[in-house]
Amino acid sequence: MVKIAVLGYGTIGSGVVEVLEKNRDVITRRAGEEIEVKYILDLRDFPEDPYADRIVHDYEEICQDPEISVVVEAMGGVEPAFTFAKKAILAGRHFATSNKALIAKHGAELIAMAQEKSVNCLFGASVGGGIPIIRPLNCCLTADVIEEISGILNGTTNYMMTKMADEGSDFDDVLKDAQQKGFAEADPTADIEGHDACRKIAILTSLVCGRQIDFEDIHTEGITKITATDFKYAKAMGRRIRLLGSSYKTGDSYCAMVAPYMLDDSSPLYGVNGVFNAVFVRGNMLGDAMFYGSGAGKLPTASAVVADVIDIVRHKDEHIPLEWRPEKLELVDYRQLTGRYFVRTTAQPAAIEKAFGMVTVVEAEGVTGETAFVTGEMDGYAYEQAAEQMGDILQCIRVK
Repeated sequence: MVKIAVLGYGTIGSGVVEVLEKNRDVITRRAGEEIEVKYILDLRDFPEDPYADRIVHDYEEICQDPEISVVVEAMGGVEPAFTFAKKAILAGRHFATSNKALIAKHGAELIAMAQEKSVNCLFGASVGGGIPIIRPLNCCLTADVIEEISGILNGTTNYMMTKMADEGSDFDDVLKDAQQKGFAEADPTADIEGHDACRKIAILTSLVCGRQIDFEDIHTEGITKITATDFKYAKAMGRRIRLLGSSYKTGDSYCAMVAPYMLDDSSPLYGVNGVFNAVFVRGNMLGDAMFYGSGAGKLPTASAVVADVIDIVRHKDEHIPLEWRPEKLELVDYRQLTGRYFVRTTAQPAAIEKAFGMVTVVEAEGVTGETAFVTGEMDGYAYEQAAEQMGDILQCIRVK
C-alpha cells in the first residue's frame, strides 16, 4: 500500500480524495497497489467530514512520517506551496501538484531537485485541468519539433466571451454572472487580465523548448477592454472573440503572448465555447492536433492529479525524466509576429489610408460614429507605427 498526504482540502484537494475513494478499485488495478490518504493538511477543521480524523494542521507531522511516499499539493499560490514542495522532494518523497503559479515560477527548480533525489515531480493538472496536454508533450510528441501551441486556457474568460457573443451583454454584467455561478473568483484579476493564461502558456513553452520561460517576460493582454460593440463587429464578420495563450517557434527561440483574437470558422478553436478549454498543437512531423475538454473544476482537475499519482506509484522506484532545464530562454519580441488587426477608430478615411494603406472596412448593425477596418498583414512594429500616426483608436483586436 502506498500512503500519501494531500496538502489543502479546498476544491481540488477534496476532489483528489473523492476521486481516490470513488474509483478505488480501478485506481488500485491501474497503479498496481492500493493508494491510501493518510494525512490531509489544512488550517481548518472538518468535524462532519468522513476524513476528519486525517486532518492535520502542522506540515512537520507529515514530514516526520516515514510511511508517506507521495505528497500531493492542492493549496494554490507560490508560498508556502514551494517551501512544502522542496521539503517533500529533498526528503525523498514524490510530489504531484495542480498549481500553475508554483510550476510557472519554480517548475525547473523542482524538476532538477527531483532528478537529483531520484523521485518524481509531476504537474499534469497545472494546465488545462482535466485535459491531457502535459503528458502528451512529455511522452507522445517528443519526436516532434513543436512549431505552435495556441490555446483557450482559461474557462472563466471563455465563458464570459461566449456569453457576451450570444447575449450581447456588457463586460461588467457578464463578470457578475460568472461570479454568481462560481466560474469567476471574487477577485477575478488573474483571469480577466490574462495572468492565469500567461502562466499556463509559459509552462507549455518551457516544456516544448526544454528551458525556463519566465512568465513575466510574456506580453499579456486581458479581456477588460472588450465591449459589446466589438462582438457586433465580430458577428458581422462571422468571427468569434477568444482570449488565447500562444507560442510560436521563431528561429532558435519562441515567441509567446496572451491576447484576445478574432477567430473565423477555419480555426479549430472557433467552436470552443463556455467554460471549456482547448489546446491546439502543431508539430513539424505530426502536423495539427487539438486537445479539448474541461479545463477546470473540482473533479476534472482532481482526476488529472490522481493520474499523476498513479504514474508515480507505477514508477516509484525510478525517475520519470522531464526536459525542463533551469537555463532561461530569451523570448523573441512578440512584435516580430505578423498578422492582421481589427481596428475601430474615429479617424477620418484619409488618415486611415495614410497610416495603414489599403484596409477592409467593416460595418456592424446599429454602430455609428466610428469606422472599423481590418488591416493587411503586418508585424507589431509596423502596426504600432501606423496606429501612432493615425491616432484616435477606440479598439484593436488581433485577427487570426
